[in-house]
Order: sequence, then structure tokens, then C-alpha cells
Amino acid sequence: MIKLYRNVTTGFLTILLATTLTACQKPGPGEQAGKKVDEAVDKAGQQIEKAGEKIQDTVKGDK
Repeated sequence: MIKLYRNVTTGFLTILLATTLTACQKPGPGEQAGKKVDEAVDKAGQQIEKAGEKIQDTVKGDK
């Protein structure tokens, strides 16, 4: 009886683990949106940094 219970429990946990791992392979819509937001913020940060460098160059009289 204990052996049967152990086998059923092991099978259930194996199926649960396989289902969980399969579900994690595709990013969901929230994760995709978050990635796009991160990319937009990075791009904006780069543009701000470039603008700051241009301002510094102008103040120094380099360009």
C-alpha cells in the first residue's frame, strides 16, 4: 500500500513539474510588455546621455 502511494505521488509530482517547466518557456504578455518598457527606458537614457554630452561640449567650446 505504501509503495502504491509513493508511486502515485511520484507520478503526480513528475507531471506537475513537467507542466510547470513547459509553461515557463513562453513569455507572457506582461513579460513582453515589460521587456518593451525596459528597452524604451534604455533608449531614452542613451538619448539623454548624448544630449548631456553635447551640452558639455558646447559649454566647453569644443564644438
